[in-house]
Amino acid sequence: MNTQEMIRIVDSIARDRNIDRDVLLSDLEQAMVTAARKHYQILDPERFQCHIDRLSGEITMLEDGEPMDLDPESLGRIAAQTFKQVMIQRFRDDERSSILEEFGKRIGQIVTGTAQRYEGGALVVTIDRAEAFMPRSEQIPGEQFNAGDRVRCLILDVRDAGSQVKIVVSRGHPDFIKRLFEVEVPEVAERIIEIKAMAREAGYRTKVAVASIDSKVDAVGACVGVRGSRIKTIVDELNGEKIDIVRWNESSQILIQNALKPAEVAEISLCFELGRATVVVREDQLSLAIGKRGQNVRLAARLTGWDIDILTPEEFNKGLDIMSQTLLSVDGVDEQMVDRLATLGMVSVFDIEEVGADLLVSELEIDQELADRIIEVVSQKAREVAEQQEREKEEAERRRQEEAEAAQRLLAGEGNETGEVDAELAAAAILGAANIGSPSAPQPAEQEAPDDDGESRAAEILGEQEESPNQA
Repeated sequence: MNTQEMIRIVDSIARDRNIDRDVLLSDLEQAMVTAARKHYQILDPERFQCHIDRLSGEITMLEDGEPMDLDPESLGRIAAQTFKQVMIQRFRDDERSSILEEFGKRIGQIVTGTAQRYEGGALVVTIDRAEAFMPRSEQIPGEQFNAGDRVRCLILDVRDAGSQVKIVVSRGHPDFIKRLFEVEVPEVAERIIEIKAMAREAGYRTKVAVASIDSKVDAVGACVGVRGSRIKTIVDELNGEKIDIVRWNESSQILIQNALKPAEVAEISLCFELGRATVVVREDQLSLAIGKRGQNVRLAARLTGWDIDILTPEEFNKGLDIMSQTLLSVDGVDEQMVDRLATLGMVSVFDIEEVGADLLVSELEIDQELADRIIEVVSQKAREVAEQQEREKEEAERRRQEEAEAAQRLLAGEGNETGEVDAELAAAAILGAANIGSPSAPQPAEQEAPDDDGESRAAEILGEQEESPNQA
């Protein structure tokens, strides 16, 4: 038997599979003992021992501690097959343990692999000598890889799944962006700049709040880079996902104001009891503050940890007026109490109803009976306001439907009974300008700013109407 060739093969396997050499030689010794027991049909596991010299590869067989003259090649076909099966199983177990130990230490790190195939929606990625799985929930929506494509991802979890090691990777997890910042921004990796908070909707938009421990280092500027070079690299890796860099501040009011950018905030009222922030913005800033499908305010709420309501000044003032009038109608309540509640961030009858009577007793220093009476009156008013808001909402919806129908008739070349079309109504429908909602109710998160195509089309329609007002 060529022992040197056996040692070279063992060394090669140890390098390729990242398995300890002594572990492989121990497996060979155990397999040889199993083959001998199979050949001599001995059940006693202590009867035979085997030792392989780590340098020369010479094999020594022992029986009850005494050397025995046994040539491995003389054991026969059955013993050889047993030896082979034992070695294959032990090598697989050793490799599985090696992968589990190696990748277990790399959880939370970014790795680069090669896309192989999709299995039930999950992407299979080869990383080094192991296969990893990227579930659909951890993928970026709309992102598709072909076999052989380079895939940069985050090792999310590594666990022993019986006969194999299951490695879960992700591109949709918020920590993936955090690790990308550590790679692209040296100040983040060196902990000069700290990522304080993050909110992400994978594939669409991410908000990152950063702070610097060095007053000479601008946290936002360092993350963006010269002419946006650093942030552009990260955005390109995420296939165009928008990333907002927000300056962190310990003050919740300033942080919320920063998180809602690019919208300009006029006023912020915080209610710590409800964990709610009421943000007042001008009418022309409303769409920016809410964002497309409510995305901007939703991410800002997750970033700051506050439930954010967006109101215009008219809506804010109307809510305060209703609350003030309702409270002052209760005997025993004065202006000072109303101001105290407003200072605590309660800006509507709904807020007072939600906090309950116990808070009123402790904060306003009133008796339980007065507090209960206040809550009763406020609850009644809240129901009336809610019903009014519902009616206005239905009216707004009816108006939008009428405008949409008018726009469809206009685009189809149809007019009204006199052969004319209300161009302003149709243009308003296209622009989505019909927002006749309750002035005291927060703006819905789904409201969006009208896009440029809608404005251009509306201008074209209005221009056509001026040229031929009686067009059928």
